[in-house]
Amino acid sequence: MEKILITGGAGFIGSNLVQYLVNNLGKSVCNIDKLTYAGNLDNLSELNTIDRYKLVVLDICETSELNKVFKEFQPDGVMHLAAESHVDRSIDAPGEFIQTNVVGTYSMLQAARLYYDALNREKKSNFRFLHVSTDEVYGSLGDTGVFKETTPYSPRSPYSASKASSDHLVRAWGETFKLPILITNCSNNYGPYQFPEKLIPVVIHKAIAREPIPVYGKGENVRDWLYVKDHCTALYSVLSKGRLGETYNIGGENEQRNIDLVKDICNCLDTLSPRTDGKSYSEQITFVTDRLGHDFRYAMDITKISTELGWTPKEDAVSGLRKTVEWYLNNEEWVHNCLSKV
Repeated sequence: MEKILITGGAGFIGSNLVQYLVNNLGKSVCNIDKLTYAGNLDNLSELNTIDRYKLVVLDICETSELNKVFKEFQPDGVMHLAAESHVDRSIDAPGEFIQTNVVGTYSMLQAARLYYDALNREKKSNFRFLHVSTDEVYGSLGDTGVFKETTPYSPRSPYSASKASSDHLVRAWGETFKLPILITNCSNNYGPYQFPEKLIPVVIHKAIAREPIPVYGKGENVRDWLYVKDHCTALYSVLSKGRLGETYNIGGENEQRNIDLVKDICNCLDTLSPRTDGKSYSEQITFVTDRLGHDFRYAMDITKISTELGWTPKEDAVSGLRKTVEWYLNNEEWVHNCLSKV
């Protein structure tokens, strides 16, 4: 599997994945990205001189243009990440999420199906379509329990509903049209290049800017945090070794209440970049009105991917968070450039 077509490769997870495939694995990558506010070419500037990397600026809803890309690039596999992903934005403007996440996935499936049907027998046996999704499709947990691949879907936000819809489309194309599909559902990612609208980069940015650090409700909501570079290795493991038609949950085995995570970030900043007045960044924490339909807790069972594919996360709560905080401290200009586009 030497030639991989990626959608959304200029985004947070996508750019980390493109770098991993090109730099670490030596793969040829064609990156389709619409370059919305969350797509950032600075994330991939170091690849501009590498022949094995190609960028195509394209809306994945444009099926005829997708067909041209498939025909010209001739991929061995597809990793479909392109999506609108911010829950708050989905509440304010759900239509964009339906268009990209549902209609866009349909367009990708149609283009992949047309391409796959024209392949010879040998190439068909190697081709795979990996759809990257979220744990939010499963809904919300109470104080106990974990999401398994067999957990019934129960999306509770426009974002998670659009991703659940796309998951169902992918499975349908696998069953009906025999497209060789795989699906992953991941927990909350964090790490370098995450657009500063998500919790961890927001906290870091607000802290060093000496602004109030907003925390929804009482900060008691629980998430499982997955370091993005661990996620990248998991995705390629599924693409290259996963059983066709299967779903694999990917998590960091790192459950934390939001308030505890925010305090950990503040403590990390206290060590790496202390305030000049000697106070802790935690004094900037401010509780704000909770988000509509805010799911209480997510937790992932990663037994399947661990047992079948031998994958487990390498970064723990301490190591991954420190690397992330250090990256944002060293890349404040990148953050400011992102915010200037909004």
